Amino acid sequence: MRDKRSKFVQLASQRVTKALDQIRLVGNLSNRAAYDFTEEDTKKIVKALQRAVDTTKARFSENGTSSDQVFTLE
Repeated sequence: MRDKRSKFVQLASQRVTKALDQIRLVGNLSNRAAYDFTEEDTKKIVKALQRAVDTTKARFSENGTSSDQVFTLE
């Protein structure tokens, strides 16, 4: 049982750190000096990220299910 816990802690630490770094990089896209985007683009990005967080949260609950998502602005 301890091996499962150790593996979970190790993988969770690595994956959450990587996810947070990638979210930070998405945030870098908000630099208007470097990029041109619309309010609609912003809403789509935030909605997709929120949906992914909500799906992850649901998977950790008792009745969680898996859902693959693909994001596109188009």
